[in-house]
Amino acid sequence: MSVNHPFFYKGLYITLISALCFYFPTQGLAEPVSTLPDLAEPPPLWHTPSPETEFDKQLKAAAQGDAAAQYNLGVMYDNGEGVAEDDIKAVAWYQKAADQGDAKAQNNLGVMYDNGEGVAEDDIKAVAWFQKAADQGYAGAQTNLGWMYVKGKGVTKDAVKAVAWYQKAAAQGDADAQLNLGWMYEKGKGVTKDAVKAVEWYQKAADQGNAKAQSNLGWMYQYGKGVTKDTVKAVAWYQKAADQGDAGAQTNLGLMYQYGEGVTKDAVKAVEWYQKAAAQGYANAQFNLGLMYAEGKGVTKDTVKAVAWYQKAAAQGDADAQLNLGWMYEKGKGVTKDTVKAVAWYQKAAEQGYANAQFNLGLMYAEGKGVTKDTVKAVEWYQKAAAQGDKDALQRLKVLKKRK
Repeated sequence: MSVNHPFFYKGLYITLISALCFYFPTQGLAEPVSTLPDLAEPPPLWHTPSPETEFDKQLKAAAQGDAAAQYNLGVMYDNGEGVAEDDIKAVAWYQKAADQGDAKAQNNLGVMYDNGEGVAEDDIKAVAWFQKAADQGYAGAQTNLGWMYVKGKGVTKDAVKAVAWYQKAAAQGDADAQLNLGWMYEKGKGVTKDAVKAVEWYQKAADQGNAKAQSNLGWMYQYGKGVTKDTVKAVAWYQKAADQGDAGAQTNLGLMYQYGEGVTKDAVKAVEWYQKAAAQGYANAQFNLGLMYAEGKGVTKDTVKAVAWYQKAAAQGDADAQLNLGWMYEKGKGVTKDTVKAVAWYQKAAEQGYANAQFNLGLMYAEGKGVTKDTVKAVEWYQKAAAQGDKDALQRLKVLKKRK
């Protein structure tokens, strides 16, 4: 019985557009102007009052209606800075500042509604607050509003409007907007597809230290999209992003070391980078690390550890890991042989449209391994795999046809 076991490594694909609205309480606390007179000499030490904290200062100013202080209090409650973290109180202070027209507070209030933090999740209200801040020219809100249009959250999905908002923010130097605008050009979403422009925007964001843009720029150099192919530059950009902890870049850097692209081939370093990404829960890296253990590349061969990493990736829905985990159960590699579990994992991958898994599942039905023998179901799965060009499945179908 010939079972497909795809010993290939994954990664090297472009980072998707940022999946969350960007949070912008990192502006720091605005320093309120002091209106207090110089302090007199303090009383004796045993009567010395506790020094006024930053929170106390902001609270006094906020109580007098100072919008900047109200925003700052929102940030402090939001992040637990100088006070216990409290999303409800954060929202209350953001609301006060936002009602006075403070753009940063309006943006953060939108984020709270978008994420359902301190308030019931409400995409429509999130958009409304992003819109208010964006209309004031606040770049962070313009980026967030663009994202809402990309995803169709609180608004009708509209890639053209998304691009328009990204452009406004990108023109102000917002690195996240530049990253996302590059992605829109790279994929042709809301604009004519243009790899050169994609690279230009990725470059702008990457030069500001944006890790995802650096990773994407590495990908563009690796495959020569919008630039002359240059694996050395690809590695350099992956390295910058990987050093910032970007899991996708760490995975891709691992692949570059594994195959010696742009760097000297080094399986040990490949494993090191896969481990960094895998430790962050990145499924592709977990799958790759599983393969390294299965094949003994850069590490001592260890099928038990291979299974453990496959399981982590498979649990996240990674079809390749599900297929390989099924194979490990079928063959009893690193686990007790269990054809029922093998079928279960093949099934998960097959239902995602993975041809190798569909073929393997067909074989299990054809031979009654882990399931009741069922030629009809075997044919169904062979046909699904064959429709995707799987040669083994086509051959099996021919054999079955001759037997009729």
